[in-house]
Formats: sequence, C-alpha cells, structure tokens
Amino acid sequence: MSIDLLDGEPRSGFQDLLGYHLAEWSEGRAVLELRAEARHCNRAGVVHGGVLATLIDTVCGFSATFCPHPGRVRRVVTLQLTTSFTGQARHGLIRAIGHKKAGGSRIVFCSAEVLDEHGTLIAMGEGTFRYRSGSESPEGVPL
Repeated sequence: MSIDLLDGEPRSGFQDLLGYHLAEWSEGRAVLELRAEARHCNRAGVVHGGVLATLIDTVCGFSATFCPHPGRVRRVVTLQLTTSFTGQARHGLIRAIGHKKAGGSRIVFCSAEVLDEHGTLIAMGEGTFRYRSGSESPEGVPL
C-alpha cells in the first residue's frame, strides 16, 4: 500500500477514476505511479495516449506546486501541453516524473517523462502553467 503525500487533501474524482498516486513530491519535482490495467488500454490493448497525456499534465502540475506548509496548498491551471509518444505499455507499473524548469511569479514551465515498468521511455511532454491566485507564494493558500 502506498502512502498518499497529499496530507489531508481529498483525492480528486479523476484521480480515483484513473487510479494514479503521488509517489514522490518535493520542490520542483514530482513522481506519479499508475498500475496499468485493461481499463487504461485502447482497442489495440496498449495504454491509451490520453492516459499518458493526463499523467504528463498532472505530474507537471504537481512539480510546480509543492507546498511545505501543512494544511496549505498551491494550485496551477494548464495553459499549454505538448506530448510525444515514444513507446507503448500494455500492463505493469508506469511512472511519470515531472520537473519544474523555469518561470516567474505567475507562469511556470515544466517537463515530464513517462516510463514503463522496465524504465523505458514511452512518452514525454512539456507544459506551461499559471498559478492560481494565492498559489504564487510557496506558502500557498489554506486547504
């Protein structure tokens, strides 16, 4: 069983639907894990590109919003997302690793890689995000 790093923040409905969890989270970095199942696959039996794009978007957002203050959160909205698919997976543990690359007080740029259970790159992407009001500061806003 994994430990949820969101510290009191309720899981989103979309997180429950897909079944990913936040495995690592620190300033400028986040890792999501997803155990790929049949429900994540397309008609060809491989993990759907929409699932991989979701992991890229989500892990990038987490990499930009780490908040070290208990009971507080930071949030972003996606302005732009690019994805490239470099491989495929049918099952097993999928890891998405996101990094905050640059940015200012309102806009931030992040990148992500998605690896299959063997550590092979299956997707990558970049995103541009805008901090929601109050989230520009590392102190964030009350949960």
